[in-house]
Amino acid sequence: MDQIQKAGGFAGRSELVRAAVRLLIEDSKEKDTLSGHMNAIVLVTHDESDEAPVTRLKHEFETIVRTHIHNKISKNNCVELFLLEGDGKKIGSMVREFQKEDKLKSVKLVIIDRTPTS
Repeated sequence: MDQIQKAGGFAGRSELVRAAVRLLIEDSKEKDTLSGHMNAIVLVTHDESDEAPVTRLKHEFETIVRTHIHNKISKNNCVELFLLEGDGKKIGSMVREFQKEDKLKSVKLVIIDRTPTS
């Protein structure tokens, strides 16, 4: 926390925590407002031994997963790349489910394009 505070130029820990909470709220709002047909990428990193939640969620959301790529990036670390196509609400749900998994190291969502609902 101290390293992030110094690197980010935050005056104190409380300022860092406020900024982190604002980012978390913004991220949550973005996922809650996804709608319409869209294409997106979800990137997940995890320890090699913690692959079960990834497999479970891949199957749970198989209707929107167009491509899934798994790569071992170091001795014990893996990266999963999901190319998604479908309803924005379902994509948001998938990302939230990944983020709930405490065994995963990181989850990133990138919206490629979207067709808003009329």
